[in-house]
Amino acid sequence: MPRGVDYLGEVHSGEVWVTAPARLHLGFLDMNGGLGRRFGSLGLTLEGLATTIRARPAAPHTGGLRTSGPSAERALKAARTLCDRFGWPACAELSVEEAIPEHVGLGSGTQMGLAVGTALSHLYGRPMPVRAVAAELERGARSGIGIGAFEAGGVILDGGRGTGEAPPPIVARLPFPDSWRVLLILHRDGQGLHGSAETQAFTALPPFPAERAGHLCRLMVMAALPALAEGDADGFGRAVGELQRAVGDHFAPVQGGRFTSPEVADALSWLEAQGIPGIGQSSWGPTGFAIVGDPARAESLLVEAERRRPGTALEFRLCRGRNDGATVDTAAARATT
Repeated sequence: MPRGVDYLGEVHSGEVWVTAPARLHLGFLDMNGGLGRRFGSLGLTLEGLATTIRARPAAPHTGGLRTSGPSAERALKAARTLCDRFGWPACAELSVEEAIPEHVGLGSGTQMGLAVGTALSHLYGRPMPVRAVAAELERGARSGIGIGAFEAGGVILDGGRGTGEAPPPIVARLPFPDSWRVLLILHRDGQGLHGSAETQAFTALPPFPAERAGHLCRLMVMAALPALAEGDADGFGRAVGELQRAVGDHFAPVQGGRFTSPEVADALSWLEAQGIPGIGQSSWGPTGFAIVGDPARAESLLVEAERRRPGTALEFRLCRGRNDGATVDTAAARATT
């Protein structure tokens, strides 16, 4: 069997639910890679946006793998891959009860794959380490933020991709303050680069200067994380904003500017003019974000943003940070609550 995993023999009865939270990718620290590790990422786990998978044994007369719900084809592809790699019996029904929008910078692919793998492994009575699932699905090729969000939530710093096959390790994790809010700027029907276009974009980018990478690493360790630990929203936001400008300008030739969506860019410019320093784009976008340290101020900005741009392609949403990872629930556990 692949990677020494024993065949489980039978599918366990009952149902399993896995909910995997969305995340923001706040930027890469070191795209130079001169020290032997490349990328390194800062990320933030979100409350209120998630992918939820329900897994149950397939009916005897149907068998096989069956999926339904939003992003069902993506769930089916992950399930087939994992059953093949781990030697699991491909006999289950997967219902996608909610799904993170695809290719908008919220980590939909990684969270879907990890949710499917975790649900199936619990259904089959052999829970697998999250990183083993990620490796088989080839998630974490550049960033470990999605894996860290699934494992523990919070604000996550990964140590970059080394020369081996393992996903980037999580080297720091801090809670996101309960009173802070994230104002999301969602571009309806918009998508960022993904798949082969993303791979080609990285190939086309010029080398990232070592001096700039060094400054960004120092900025994160000596400014962003200490400000977060001390509850200084503006200090954290200033560091994140500077990271965003550096990374966005580097990616500008392949994504059409510092930010993918001109509409999102306009909203971010307005938020910055309101005195919010922690603005940016998650991953390839088009989703934008603003980190606000006061909940009343965040509510006011939400109202003003919606009033300012009625009828546009934009949607605004307030979120809290999530300081927990994915949840795994079973029918037996639900029956006792």
